[in-house]
Amino acid sequence: MIRATYRQQKAQAGGVWHSHISMLDSANTPRTVLEDGADHVIHGYSVQKLAVATAVMDKVDRGELRLDQKLDLTADIILGGSGIYHLQTVWGDDITIANFLTAMLLVSDNTAVRMCGRVVPALEINEILAAKGFAQTRVEPVANPNRFFLGVTTPREMHDLLWRLARKTLLSPKSCDFLLGITRWLNGYHDGIRRNMSSDERSRVATKYGADFDERGAARHEAGIMFGTDGAPALVYSLFADALGDLDNYGATHPAVQAHAVLGRTMFDAISQAADPTAAARHRPIPFTPVDGG
Repeated sequence: MIRATYRQQKAQAGGVWHSHISMLDSANTPRTVLEDGADHVIHGYSVQKLAVATAVMDKVDRGELRLDQKLDLTADIILGGSGIYHLQTVWGDDITIANFLTAMLLVSDNTAVRMCGRVVPALEINEILAAKGFAQTRVEPVANPNRFFLGVTTPREMHDLLWRLARKTLLSPKSCDFLLGITRWLNGYHDGIRRNMSSDERSRVATKYGADFDERGAARHEAGIMFGTDGAPALVYSLFADALGDLDNYGATHPAVQAHAVLGRTMFDAISQAADPTAAARHRPIPFTPVDGG
């Protein structure tokens, strides 16, 4: 069901897709459901903020940083685009590391990335990611050692990062819970995977979205974890699509985002049916139909 829906939605949305999806089997072992160019190296855009947050929390785990440690939020560090800090129009706040990590993952704040760079320089982020076994996931250093571009990853490595986060082996259990609490929260991103879900269902999905464009076209990515009613991880998805049209549409009507919404409902129904064969049939909503052929 998931594979068929993926093929259909990929064809309708267009572009070039690279994805990896796995689902826990009856032995509680992750089983690959779909691989589509899973080792392709691709710009992660804001999905990459998960890797940046991992590096910061690694230093917290080692006692080199504290979540209650404060940094000043100055005007010269403010970036526009996604996020909240640029909306203040005046700055000078002292904010905790916990504060800007929450902003970075919940509303994808771009200024928060620069705040992360102040406590974990670009080269150190890459060293931490390499030490955790990620061969391709890297930020891109620039002349200023405390700033960077978000860099590249692969669907497989982002999938593995999320799987280890869900199993609480990526970082300390306390740090994993902190990041999962943010990415599962109901005020997060709802246009894609979580669109056609109830609030209760949304709370069982930890997700991170990324969008931008380059000379090949638009990119619309989303990666995350779906949890069962028992709180255990049930499915991990890592969806990357670029060379898309509709460059300036960052909303729910972008064809690739519409595809994510259909896939999200399909994947959630699959884990519900695995746990209770009658659940999906009882609770499945009216099927979502993409508009304008999207």
